[in-house]
Amino acid sequence: MTNTSLQKETIFGHPKGLFILFFTEMWERFSFYGMKALLIFYLTKYHLFSDDSGNLLIGSYAALVYAVPVIGGFIADKYLGFRKAIIFGGIMLVLGHLGMAYEGNAATQSMTGEIVRDNFALQVFYFSLSLIIVGVGFLKANISSLVGELYVKGDARRDSGFTIFYMGINLGSFFATIICAWLGENYGWSYGFAAAGVGMFLGLITFISGKRFLEGKGESLVPELLAKTSFGIKNEWLIYGASALSAFFFWQMVQSHEAVSWILKIAGGLSFLYIVYFAATQLSGKERDQLIALTILIVFTIVFWALFEQAYTSLNLFADRILDRNVLGFELTAGQFLSFNALFIILLAPVFAWLWVKLGKYNPNTAVKFSIALILVGLGFGSLVLGINLSDTGKVAAFWLILTYLLHTCGELSLSPVGLSAVTKLSPVKIVGFMMGVWFLATASSEFIASVLANIASIDTSNGLAPDLNLAKQSYMKLFEYLFYTGIGFGLLLLILSPVIKKLMHGVDKELNN
Repeated sequence: MTNTSLQKETIFGHPKGLFILFFTEMWERFSFYGMKALLIFYLTKYHLFSDDSGNLLIGSYAALVYAVPVIGGFIADKYLGFRKAIIFGGIMLVLGHLGMAYEGNAATQSMTGEIVRDNFALQVFYFSLSLIIVGVGFLKANISSLVGELYVKGDARRDSGFTIFYMGINLGSFFATIICAWLGENYGWSYGFAAAGVGMFLGLITFISGKRFLEGKGESLVPELLAKTSFGIKNEWLIYGASALSAFFFWQMVQSHEAVSWILKIAGGLSFLYIVYFAATQLSGKERDQLIALTILIVFTIVFWALFEQAYTSLNLFADRILDRNVLGFELTAGQFLSFNALFIILLAPVFAWLWVKLGKYNPNTAVKFSIALILVGLGFGSLVLGINLSDTGKVAAFWLILTYLLHTCGELSLSPVGLSAVTKLSPVKIVGFMMGVWFLATASSEFIASVLANIASIDTSNGLAPDLNLAKQSYMKLFEYLFYTGIGFGLLLLILSPVIKKLMHGVDKELNN
């Protein structure tokens, strides 16, 4: 194909396939965040879960969602290829969201406090979550990789292509937390979950119909192996079947917080021991230093995301129970406040990108940026503490939660853009894939820790309703004060360590910040 004909296959100078992936990811994130925005309310208000049980279930689910992409990425790399893995993941997600739309009967609470739940509906719900876990594992792990394949090595358009792609993530999140939260909280949970499912279906159709624009990228590297048969069945279908059956394992795991906790502890412990072993026996000098620097940064990201991810548990319940949700004359639902994070990313990402360049030689190094992120996430909770104190005996003004999301988003933009890049550039070549897995494992751990932290503010409810307002405010005050000091404390600690970490990075820091 000539350069001229290739040029015709672009939009705004980028491959048409990028925009297929943009809309696929936008709809996938619409479904994911739309469902997640409703989850804690659905559990506590409809099935009358306690705050503790609801938070921990979300923690187990979110931990598995971030851990399974390591497996999905491995299967795509070694067998299926990105395109087929994404389609399989999309189908699992559509089925999962379809199951989520089944409500069953609402739980009831007797005068004596006994709660009767629709156990069949709950099992459908748990299994639907397991399908979503498998689906995200196959789709999320591979769609970003497919974006990278659209550009040859050294293509100057790659970074801007990823910027466009990530805008799709934030648009999906923004519209999901407005539309699905509004439908679910005002018209019924099934409407919100169904809207999320429709979004995922549109994403899947977009991806399948746009195959020709992918220019043959993302195909399996071993098509002959997939075509061969084992036990009379094509290997490709055996992989799909085994992956689908894994949903039954996750069906049980999502209901067992203790099991997920032990899996994370064992996996984290073994990963750390392997890093120490590899650094001590296989590396020396510069490579060893860089691996140590990366490991330290990963530990601090666990703290950041454990605080940041309060959004879907404690902050969501705070918005529902404590907040005066009137914003400029409009009464928002509690879940709709989550849209401020995506909105601020869309508005501020270009500002931060410009700022880092403008600072030139004064651009903070990676460890300092991470410490700034931790301090900002801590200050976000400090704004809520201030808001509670100023509210007297009434509800807290919406301004304080919006300010929290602004500070948290600024923290995210200080940490997230260089995080994955740091993994690829600081990891020794032989274990880049392993360290990427450790990064996702750390994120999974932070999701679980976030749910445990959220339980500090647990409130005894009756028929899903919180008791006395001031009593509830004191519970949230206790949590937010703790998170404020945690964020500030770890941020200052990392700031003190930053010169040492910068030295261990041996100049890679300059690449990450340019």
